[in-house]
Amino acid sequence: MITQAQIPAVLDHPVYDATGDKIGEAKHVFVDDTTGRPDWVSVKTGFFGSGESFVPIHDASVIEDHLEVPYPKGKVKDAPHVDVDAGGHLSAEEERRLYEYYGIRWDGTLEQDEQAGGIRSGRATGTEAAAGTVGAAGTAGRAGDDAMTRSEEELHVGVEQRQTGKARLRKYVVTEEVQQTIPLRHEEVVLEREPVTEANRDAALSGPEITEAEHEVTLHAERPVVETEVTPVERVRLRTEEVTDEETVRGQVRKERIEAELPDEDTGRDR
Repeated sequence: MITQAQIPAVLDHPVYDATGDKIGEAKHVFVDDTTGRPDWVSVKTGFFGSGESFVPIHDASVIEDHLEVPYPKGKVKDAPHVDVDAGGHLSAEEERRLYEYYGIRWDGTLEQDEQAGGIRSGRATGTEAAAGTVGAAGTAGRAGDDAMTRSEEELHVGVEQRQTGKARLRKYVVTEEVQQTIPLRHEEVVLEREPVTEANRDAALSGPEITEAEHEVTLHAERPVVETEVTPVERVRLRTEEVTDEETVRGQVRKERIEAELPDEDTGRDR
């Protein structure tokens, strides 16, 4: 259990469960009307603190700059929603629902309070600092205190991740005209004449003296042959990279101001 002196170290500070998982930010501490003992803390949960859950503070501990409670994050976030009345108190029925949800004996707790000299009638919410209860700024007032607590709202900005689009790879086939010049060889007939000499006389006279004859020569030529071969040329993949941009976020916060009305020393009137 935390003490009333530790309340400023709890408000607006992180709240973690026993496994080290952050639940949210502590916004209000509810104290016993009779004993002034802190009993409950409200925790802002969800994106931008959109939800608020109540968790018992009896077995909580202040560790460095945060509050640790012995309940899992999911159980705290799923706690029953309760409405705080105009006086900033929890009703007996709401308290009973919370005690039952967290598995705390209501009768046993009630008996302890009666033995302490008071009857449990509710809790004082942390927004009524000027009335002597625990304030959102983390100060606790006491009966008969002549000081006034000034509170301010703070702007807390968070981020959320949203899907902005999709990218995909698609492969398709196109046909292109390719031109290439290659050399081609072919044979042509060349007529050669040579005179009869002593060296070739025997070959010239080997046939009949006068006759008709034919002689064929086969010609050859090269022609282009086209074929294709599939060859891998590159690999393409998609990947994402994180880019950080800066964006200015504006919001309105309320601040309290305190003015003093002092008596005029000359006339005795207030000014």
